[in-house]
Amino acid sequence: MAESAPRPNRALLLKLVAGLVAVLGAAALAARGLDIKALLAQGLELIRSAGAPVFFTAMALLPAAGMPFLVFLLSVVSLFGPRFGTPVTVVLALGAMTANIVFTYVLARWALRPLLARLVVRLGYKAPEVAAADATDLIVILRVTPGIPFCVQHYLLGLANVPFGKYLLVSCLISWPLGTAFMLFGDALLHGRGKVALVSLSLILALMAALHLVRKHYGKKRA
Repeated sequence: MAESAPRPNRALLLKLVAGLVAVLGAAALAARGLDIKALLAQGLELIRSAGAPVFFTAMALLPAAGMPFLVFLLSVVSLFGPRFGTPVTVVLALGAMTANIVFTYVLARWALRPLLARLVVRLGYKAPEVAAADATDLIVILRVTPGIPFCVQHYLLGLANVPFGKYLLVSCLISWPLGTAFMLFGDALLHGRGKVALVSLSLILALMAALHLVRKHYGKKRA
């Protein structure tokens, strides 16, 4: 049989187009004399003035409602690194990330389970089911597959009733290194430290390459 033509990755194309539009929009505003760097500094200062407890609580809770976690990761060290130091800030952010992982799992498995199960059926899908022996495989595959929002991963795994211990351990082992790399990259980018940004970006790419290899391994295993 003749091989079918590869289908374009529409999600990736949409992200690239959105990124291009954002860059062009920023360039247009800069060309018209808008001081984007000063505007960004004012925005960061406004968030910083709300206080660390408010920020880290929002970091733990708001991604469960769909807010991109990357927004917090890229800004947290710039916001609170001068006050707490980079290592402590990274630890606090990883703690908020872990709290979000736990909080969303609890919502999916118990608190909002009936609502989410009805929503899945209404969308034309079946609530996920997984055998105990396959739980680790499912967690790894979801965590390393690009394009799936962070909160959606949590909700799917909670609905699938994966054991909490495995869920938390594997999720942290995968999410913590990548999250740390994004935090360092965001801080370097916001402060114009090109060398640190390059090293952080190289670390992110290396981690993503490693996750790609893990995904291929588990994909073959499950097949």
